[in-house]
Amino acid sequence: MNNKINRRDTLALGLGLGGLALGLSDRAHAADAPKEVRLDYAYYSPTSLVLRRFGWLEEDFKKDGIAVKWVLSAGSNRALEYLNADSIDFGSTAGLAALLAKANGAPIRSPYIYSRPEWTALVVRGDSNIRSLSDLKGKKVAATKGTDPYLFLLRALHTVGLKRSDIEHVSLQHADGRAALEQGRVDAWAGLDPHMAASELGAGTRLLYRNVDFNTYGFLNVREDFLKQYPREVQRVILAYERARQWTIANPSEAAKILSEEAKVTLPVALLQVKLRTDFSHPLPSEEHVRALRAAAPVLTDEQLVKPGTDLSKVVADLVDTRFAASLIKA
Repeated sequence: MNNKINRRDTLALGLGLGGLALGLSDRAHAADAPKEVRLDYAYYSPTSLVLRRFGWLEEDFKKDGIAVKWVLSAGSNRALEYLNADSIDFGSTAGLAALLAKANGAPIRSPYIYSRPEWTALVVRGDSNIRSLSDLKGKKVAATKGTDPYLFLLRALHTVGLKRSDIEHVSLQHADGRAALEQGRVDAWAGLDPHMAASELGAGTRLLYRNVDFNTYGFLNVREDFLKQYPREVQRVILAYERARQWTIANPSEAAKILSEEAKVTLPVALLQVKLRTDFSHPLPSEEHVRALRAAAPVLTDEQLVKPGTDLSKVVADLVDTRFAASLIKA
């Protein structure tokens, strides 16, 4: 099976000439292709919204008779549940959430980075008397288990000598956590954009603690069996994401408008997320991402989120695929 893309094809993609995987159109292998490719889309992944809106994947796969199915992920936890249940082939998550799932047996690999966002922070109401992380001791804090905001919360607490048992964790999905904070049912919330930006601009909440280094990238994960059986289709999905990424970089205001319409948030909220809190410049998994996950991994052990003795360094190496996409987009 021909899994390579030539220089002409790469240049065509980079120049926005609309070619998706021109060098990958070998019809001799049509019988080996899947009948359907299933992906998630998420409000925390603007490029997934762009890709879905323009139908570039549908356009590419249609000529091979391959259907495209989109499923909304409300958070990394949902995307990972769908991947584990074989409900989708590709899922959008945070890096540390993917590592936690992989360590606990999820059959995934991460061949592509859709963004480096600052999508989470610890949020309190504007009139709250909570002024520091230490003030969270004994307080109710909402966070979605299995997601970057939840793991961000734990890492933040550790910086001031606190741990999960020092707070009252309230497990809520992201949108519900926002509502609970604004209604005064919790004292703080580990937020996620665009809900966090909407709360800031719409309800006057404030960011108690920010740390971009504790935001562990946006990983596009694929089921290992799908990657093994259909590498050509994985390449085509990655190239489609590349087209969406390049379009988003060139058209940030238009991308924000798509996010605004899809997530039903105001345009200022979407612009805050897309223009000020999301870096789309480094799509290739690399040692940078390996180092970031290894630095974050101790929280998983300290909080007993993985089995004792789990070799997290090895799990990181098994998760982050630094080679698969390189031949496609490094040129």
